[in-house]
Amino acid sequence: MTALILPAAIFTVGVSVDLISALDLKSDLQSSADAAALAASSAMISTTKTYTKAQAEAEAKQLIVTQLSQSLAASGSSSLSDQLADNTEVTVSKVPSPKATIYNAVVTTSFNMPLTPMTRLFAGDTMTVKVNSSSQSSRSNTVGLSMYLALDRSGSMSFLTDETDPDSASCDNYTSTSWPNKDTGVGGCRMRKVKALKKAADSLFKAFDKMDPSKNLVRVGAVAYTHETYPPQAITWGTSAASAYVTAIPDKPEGGTDSSGAMQVTYDALKSSNTTEATAHSSVGNTSFKRFILLMTDGEMTGYSNAWNATLDQATRDICTRAKNDGITIYTVAFMAPARGKSLLSFCATDASSYYEATNMTSLVSAFEAIAAKATKSTSLLTQ
Repeated sequence: MTALILPAAIFTVGVSVDLISALDLKSDLQSSADAAALAASSAMISTTKTYTKAQAEAEAKQLIVTQLSQSLAASGSSSLSDQLADNTEVTVSKVPSPKATIYNAVVTTSFNMPLTPMTRLFAGDTMTVKVNSSSQSSRSNTVGLSMYLALDRSGSMSFLTDETDPDSASCDNYTSTSWPNKDTGVGGCRMRKVKALKKAADSLFKAFDKMDPSKNLVRVGAVAYTHETYPPQAITWGTSAASAYVTAIPDKPEGGTDSSGAMQVTYDALKSSNTTEATAHSSVGNTSFKRFILLMTDGEMTGYSNAWNATLDQATRDICTRAKNDGITIYTVAFMAPARGKSLLSFCATDASSYYEATNMTSLVSAFEAIAAKATKSTSLLTQ
């Protein structure tokens, strides 16, 4: 009886020991595989370091070997570390999604655990332990915007509108027939076009601030022009700098009209070959961004004269064409402008829906608010 029972008992003990060892090692291996899968998928959406798929897969493999070195040594299987790396497969793949950047990572690994001598008599020298793990990581696609305003501050922007200025009890009113002298035939205090522009710009800035309170989505710049192009406020995060720039425009601007220089400034800052904006948005995790120019005038291209200049008009048209061909969206606003001014801005606008005509302050503010709504609608934070 002892001769019959003893081998079976020894076999049972040996198998039990091997099974316990295998379960412990499988648990360790599963934990390491889970960690490796998570690390691989997370690496691909990192905002601090750029990984290729091959790099993420290689680091995941190394993570498994490193974490299991202790377990393998304790089981007497440390020599299998190299085999473990050979038997580990990590596959990283991108999941198509319009709303987020999603990566899957699948880890499969196995190794042959040496068995105790008694178990080897009946089950061979090794037992294969195999595990699988998968992980998915995603990052919401954040779409920012960069907008450059090109604003007319020529002498005609000192002219009155048909609306009373509620902020002033008395003021000098200027018209096209009296300029540069005040028009004594106009009673009361009328809203100047330049003040209406400031209020319209303020409405656009407030809309941007509401959409982007953290100031990591919206970048705005501004440049004013007469027959000359004034030093611009370069594009920067938020609206405060551009708002201060617009506020500083004189309450009685002077000069002729030529928007070509200002449009060149906006185009140079936003063109695709200039990586400044792309770098800025990428630095805060924005996966993409849209580019916009807002061109506003109340006149026609005269330069420093009173006569329309076809060369200056064409120069602005040429820059608009280059900007549109480069994928920049151009919004234009003709504010109480003559026919040639309207024709120019209609041409420069990306499409008919991007062109606005304003005849007073109320409609000018409405135009800027509509532009803000369109821009922020196409450049919002997308989530799953």
